[in-house]
Amino acid sequence: MARIGVEETMTDVKEALAEMGHDVVDLQSEDDTAYCDCCVISGQDKDVMGMSTASIAGSVINADGYNAEEVCDMVNDKLNQQ
Repeated sequence: MARIGVEETMTDVKEALAEMGHDVVDLQSEDDTAYCDCCVISGQDKDVMGMSTASIAGSVINADGYNAEEVCDMVNDKLNQQ
């Protein structure tokens, strides 16, 4: 499956994506986005991890206002589009 970077605080999303078979990594710094097919951010901090420029080739999903199931659906939709 895909390698998905997820902000540390989003435990429910990380668990749900791992159950789907994705390789889930914690996003603690800009380096953690390397080789990720998709990243999920909480949306609470627009400049997540101090990044002011996009450093990921894959999709970035803002999970603000969505539950874990909805976020997983968005991740799978993005992955299917790539």
